[in-house]
Amino acid sequence: MPSELESPRFALRASDPAPGASDLAHEVELGLRAVPKRIPCRFFYDEAGSKLFEEICEQPEYYLTRAEDEILSRRAGVLARAVPPGADLVELGSGDAHKTRHLIAALLDERPTLRYVPIDISRSALLKSAKSLLGIHPELTITAIEAEYERGLAILSEESSGPKLVLWLGSNVGNFEREAAAEFLGRLRRRFAPEDRLLIGIDLRKDPRVLERAYDDARGVTARFNRNVLARINAELDADFELARFRPVALYEAQIGRVEMHLESERDQSTTIAKLKLAVSFRRGERIHTESSYKYSPAEISVLAGAAGMRVESTWLDERERFSLSLFAPLP
Repeated sequence: MPSELESPRFALRASDPAPGASDLAHEVELGLRAVPKRIPCRFFYDEAGSKLFEEICEQPEYYLTRAEDEILSRRAGVLARAVPPGADLVELGSGDAHKTRHLIAALLDERPTLRYVPIDISRSALLKSAKSLLGIHPELTITAIEAEYERGLAILSEESSGPKLVLWLGSNVGNFEREAAAEFLGRLRRRFAPEDRLLIGIDLRKDPRVLERAYDDARGVTARFNRNVLARINAELDADFELARFRPVALYEAQIGRVEMHLESERDQSTTIAKLKLAVSFRRGERIHTESSYKYSPAEISVLAGAAGMRVESTWLDERERFSLSLFAPLP
């Protein structure tokens, strides 16, 4: 497929939608008919939602991005030396690749060339980050894959048979239920050769007050981010949600280590979604679940790795021990 970025060091691979792949309309109808109601968190990230998330990362309460960036900036050299010689650097959900730049630079200090394979659903993010990175590093080549995780890994298998370091940063694993996280990582493990490695960012269990502030910042940016999914449904499915009538709620369930985000109806009301020919009623206090974010202890990280057929080879923490980066190796 021709790309909008002309460079002999850049290629873009785009997936065809998988048969039966879920889309916004399907998931909204399914989720709003369910009890309790839900909308999958992946629909947060339209253009407006992505910009709001970037703003969230700048809020003083949202420590996750800074903590992970701190680890990568301090430990990039150690990580680069742990990577198999000649390995491709693959990233799931690469976004703007801001944090990955530390590792790319460190790897290029250790070797003459590097192939970077970012996998993301946003073509604009892939093109923007590739243009920036190629301008900085003449030794770098990029094969960008526009796809969701599973399809992107299938395309990767067709593109590369050599060793690889796969990055999954940002504690995105926390958006999966624990069993589903292990199942996904298990499917990834089955694509691994013995020398392949996974570097995974995982947020740690901590003081509930710290977690609740991170997901309910003083400026209300996270609240706007949460409501934006309703704005997206209004725009794309011709719905009439009144955003001000839904209150964003963030709760931490300490026993199971999960932050939950909801949109709570502030009154009895109904909404029409014209493109679905669907009318949805809400009771006062009824909630739409929009996101779960699981937090892990070190022991739970080891259990996760083992359930996926891997082991924890190394772990690095930020100075305040809020966040972890772990290097998973496949078990024989």
